[in-house]
Amino acid sequence: MRYSKTQILEVLDEYVYREQDRMIMARYLTNRPTSYEALAEKCGVSLSTVARAIDHNSFIWKYLPDFEW
Repeated sequence: MRYSKTQILEVLDEYVYREQDRMIMARYLTNRPTSYEALAEKCGVSLSTVARAIDHNSFIWKYLPDFEW
């Protein structure tokens, strides 16, 4: 299923409490970066911060069933 950017952002706003994590996850889910390194550069954070945010917020998939890139 395809979700609109607005739908993805609403789910993130509701379930992801850290602002930085929301920013990272929003870019990750809506822009489909080529790598974590590219995502870290776009967000202005370290690679470990990106990896931690994505790992820590992996629960978000249950709120986006059948998500398609």
